[in-house]
Amino acid sequence: MSSKHSLPADLKLVIALVLLTGLFILIPFLSNSPIRTLLGLPMVLFLPGYALIAALFPAKDDLDGIERIALSFGLSIAVVPLIGLGLNYTPWGIRLVPVLVAISAFTLAMALISSYRRKNAGEDAFSVPFRQMYTSLRDEMSSKPQSKLDRILSIVLVISILLSVITLVYVVVTPKQGEKFTEFYILGPQGMADNYNTHLVTGESTDVIVGIVNHEYAAVNYSLELRLDNEIMDIPSSFRHISLEHNATWEMPLSFSPAFTGNDMKLQYLLYREDNTTVPYRDLHLWISVREPGENPSDI
Repeated sequence: MSSKHSLPADLKLVIALVLLTGLFILIPFLSNSPIRTLLGLPMVLFLPGYALIAALFPAKDDLDGIERIALSFGLSIAVVPLIGLGLNYTPWGIRLVPVLVAISAFTLAMALISSYRRKNAGEDAFSVPFRQMYTSLRDEMSSKPQSKLDRILSIVLVISILLSVITLVYVVVTPKQGEKFTEFYILGPQGMADNYNTHLVTGESTDVIVGIVNHEYAAVNYSLELRLDNEIMDIPSSFRHISLEHNATWEMPLSFSPAFTGNDMKLQYLLYREDNTTVPYRDLHLWISVREPGENPSDI
């Protein structure tokens, strides 16, 4: 195939970036790489619009370079939500793989249409002069500046561009740390936040499910304490040493058997952190009534 019938360089780059993004999203050991984020941003914010603009305006006199770049961002922001809206009414829904396939298919289709239209435009077809840009930049950097001031300004400009790129990459790939907190909850025997057994008989055990979720952005050691009317109750030792990594969830049924009777007694579930074992970090409570076996609840 002759060079005049091959894909333009900018469209080759678009297709390569689309395929490379797909690899870094779909292949498990690549999907955890920060490169996935760096490829995903232009995939969503620039490439679909660029391919569409290239298909709509194949001639170099249709738009200038600044207009093409600006419209590429604008149309990408418009097209991608519309693709998501369309997927919402399909059996696949708005999920990662269907969205990736749909955006990729749209971008590749527009790139191929653009290539066909540029061929028909002949000498007036738009193209990105990568080779000329590289040659001009190389000549500019290798040529001797007219003065020492020019050399200093060139060095400052290059350093500024590098720092800007490094800062952008750092902001993109570094996850933002949100609020640090710990979820602490108790569930009824059926695993729901209701149907707690609050009317008990001495010697009779009742179960709740205790849950902890660590959102502290670090591993944390917790301990649990159970109190009934400020008296510490016996619980298994496994509840006194709970170690959780960030975003880890811990759930365990806890049986409680009251040893004395009373009405409207406060049953407290106290969660402590390793860095402060005197003041509870989180606390929950239930109001319970306990009677002797055979005793009428109304007599308590």
